[in-house]
Amino acid sequence: MSKSNGQRISKRFAAYPRLNPLGVGKNISAADLIDRTLLAYNGGRLREAAHLLVRKMLPNSGFIGMSLTGALTPAGLGKSCLIPLMKAGFVDWMVSTGANLYHDLHFGLDMHLHSGSPFLDDVELHRNGVIRIYDVLFDYNVLLDTDAFVREVIQGPEFQRPMGTDEFHYLLGKYVHARQKKLGIKDSSVLATAYECGIPIFTSSPGDSSIGMNIAAMALRDSRLLLDVNRDVNQTAAIVYHAKSTGHTSSVFILGGGSPKNFMLQTEPQIQEVMGIREKGHDYFLQCTDARPDTGGLSGATPAEAVSWGKVDPDKLPDSVVCYTDSTIALPLLTAYLMARVKPRPLKRLHDERESLLEAVKSRYLKTGTVTKVLTSRKIAKRASSVGMKT
Repeated sequence: MSKSNGQRISKRFAAYPRLNPLGVGKNISAADLIDRTLLAYNGGRLREAAHLLVRKMLPNSGFIGMSLTGALTPAGLGKSCLIPLMKAGFVDWMVSTGANLYHDLHFGLDMHLHSGSPFLDDVELHRNGVIRIYDVLFDYNVLLDTDAFVREVIQGPEFQRPMGTDEFHYLLGKYVHARQKKLGIKDSSVLATAYECGIPIFTSSPGDSSIGMNIAAMALRDSRLLLDVNRDVNQTAAIVYHAKSTGHTSSVFILGGGSPKNFMLQTEPQIQEVMGIREKGHDYFLQCTDARPDTGGLSGATPAEAVSWGKVDPDKLPDSVVCYTDSTIALPLLTAYLMARVKPRPLKRLHDERESLLEAVKSRYLKTGTVTKVLTSRKIAKRASSVGMKT
């Protein structure tokens, strides 16, 4: 190859490092494994995810919201990954399915779950009082005892009023934390850790879980506990507004998809489209999912599609990463990477500021918002109908 030809090739590929990895040795760390060997396909996307977290999402006290779907906590990922990330200050607020938080309670109450097989006879399991979540097995009494704990706790006077799911989970986490102390265990429950660290946890569909089912049952016994979804919508928007209005970045770290994904992303349309506050979207988007985009479902919707809704800043779209892999593979690797590459950050304790954060976005909304059609700087098509116009 001539020198001039080599120079032309090097210029064309100047932005792309040569793919020439070393062999994997017996002492390689998880972080080095990611950096040195995950070079292409979804391995490459996982490496890009790790770099996005370390280089752009976490620096300068950026705000990181994490959404959880899929049965992550019963697989042990609460203890192994989520709690270390939370305690290190790498997660500032969360949106989770109620199921993940319900199954988290089993660990906080020191109940036993077992690694099993997905190929067992479910009729036989039912006959023997065994519950199966794919290859995770546990006794039916785990459900019954967890249900009883929830019902007994929410009888307390502090629960006899409407509240957001973040406040409810904080109070519930306080009781789990106390039970852990009594049992002589620690760092076992995401809810208890959120209570310790002041991390707000929201549930986008609070009735869609065993926690919600027990709250509903207690309503028949005249419990006055009501989960305020309006507060949740405004409180999550308040967190994002606070991040952006104080000069910080707002990032989303999405595990799976579903309702929690949208509930986290919709904070930006709530600020822009509904409240009429000028904003551009979340700064950084990272998702680990197995959902395809071509079926039209939200779980597989790409960050590019989210840009059209105002959910993601169009200027930051090139930084977005979607890794098509199982969260039970991605999360342990990313957790190991962050623990090795990033020093712990101070906890933001956003739960402690919940009232002032809500008041700030409310004050801005009442100054700029309107009941009639919101004025926008975005180029939009001609009005589709007369709905919402003054008469």
